[in-house]
Amino acid sequence: MILFPAIDLKDGQCVRLKLGDMDQATVYSNDPGAQAKAFEDQGFDWLHVVDLNGAFAGESVNGAAVEAILKATRNPVQLGGGIRTLAHIESWLEKGLARVILGTVAVRDPDLVKEACRKFPSKVAVGIDAKGGKVAVEGWAEASSLGVVELAKKFEGAGVAAIIYTDIDRDGVLAGINWDSTIDLAEALSIPVIASGGLASIADIVRMTMPDAKKLEGAISGRALYDGRIDPAEALAILRGELKPAAGLFEGRP
Repeated sequence: MILFPAIDLKDGQCVRLKLGDMDQATVYSNDPGAQAKAFEDQGFDWLHVVDLNGAFAGESVNGAAVEAILKATRNPVQLGGGIRTLAHIESWLEKGLARVILGTVAVRDPDLVKEACRKFPSKVAVGIDAKGGKVAVEGWAEASSLGVVELAKKFEGAGVAAIIYTDIDRDGVLAGINWDSTIDLAEALSIPVIASGGLASIADIVRMTMPDAKKLEGAISGRALYDGRIDPAEALAILRGELKPAAGLFEGRP
């Protein structure tokens, strides 16, 4: 079970949004490379990066910051936001990304996603961002008519490395991950699912270790790490089975 620390990039800075609103951004660092190295030093094994400007623009905007991250950390990095063409995918993979995350293009052109999976095996993930149970695109600015499971099932057997599922209604507000919807999605697919949006506390880390969550590849954490609500050493020790959490820690949480 992997805990992915998140670096969301806006105008070259590490930020966190509230409910996916670019006008509600909190800046946590002006040095994305240093932040990536800090996460590595804390013991994390992966890094999740999103080019927020790119997601709205439909092309990479924070390329320099992403390249600084790749130079600063030895950890594998997955990147989403504005990646819409095979040439763009290939370019980023050649620069050292472990995998790219395709979101809007997965809705607009699922055949491109399948072609990318054939061309770059194990290097392509699909990001599904949902609001009110429907898939959102263009940096969460536009809703589609597609249901989450309906979209995800289009990629069964295509070689997608993972589905990253974000509940926008919980993102950046520390409300706790929507475990019911996330686990339902994982149970409907053979593709590994990564939970995203709202991870709030050690209680959510404990939730990741419960039997019905075993199908997940992991979860992404942003604001809770930056705000100090989650201690990295404690969280990683729990996920690795090296630390037994306090009894009843998750009781009463949704």
